[in-house]
Amino acid sequence: MKLNNKATLEKANAFVTKGDNEGFLTFCTDDTVWTFVGDKTLQGKEAVRQYMAKAYIEPPKFIVENLIAEGDFVTALGKISMKNEDGKTIEYSYCDVWRFHEGKMAELTAFVIETV
Repeated sequence: MKLNNKATLEKANAFVTKGDNEGFLTFCTDDTVWTFVGDKTLQGKEAVRQYMAKAYIEPPKFIVENLIAEGDFVTALGKISMKNEDGKTIEYSYCDVWRFHEGKMAELTAFVIETV
């Protein structure tokens, strides 16, 4: 059964919240590109794998406030909390714009701001 892009993103994110980064990565294209606006760009699934291993010391907690799908794009707005290297939980607001290709997540443009 083919999932629509919105359902695909929801299913993929469920793997992240369970700490299953490899399960999440099965929903990404091999040449996926993640751009964190104002910070860095990750090229390819291996770079994303390495980022997740460092950034997701403990599985992040998501609150998705809006999920908007149009064509090959899904935009997620919400809040995320993650632990940093010191074990302190940091809260962020985010807007992720995902581009899908043939049912997989091919590109992410992420706007992430630490909330006070």
